[in-house]
Amino acid sequence: MNFRKETPVHGPGFQMAPMIDIIFLLLIFFIAAAVYSQWESKLEIKVPTSETAQHRARFPGEAIVNIDKDGQFYLNSINFTHERLEQVLSQLAKTYPDQPVVIRADKETHCRHLILLLDICAKSDIANISFATLSAEDVETEE
Repeated sequence: MNFRKETPVHGPGFQMAPMIDIIFLLLIFFIAAAVYSQWESKLEIKVPTSETAQHRARFPGEAIVNIDKDGQFYLNSINFTHERLEQVLSQLAKTYPDQPVVIRADKETHCRHLILLLDICAKSDIANISFATLSAEDVETEE
């Protein structure tokens, strides 16, 4: 006599719930990475304050050029010589006309470095230039 019931013999199936959890976690990770990659900035740079500073919307694809107090140029956290930076900005201007450039200069940067960067932008046919500053309110919240 056989008292055992017929049990189907198949292995564990594919579990969808953990797979959906992993997909959502990856999606959140890549969205956060995309947002933070747009906020590229060199953290050691302290931009000057301005009484008329305003928060403005970021443009997609804008190039952020950082100038530290020693006069070094950084684009996408990579140190560039002024000759190489001119080549890169010229290529950007040819590929994307009206390319926006944001200049983040340290408040202790000498004017000659800032003027050199403005000359590089002029040679590269970039006219859409803005300067990053902090408002007095932003300085108070940082301290």
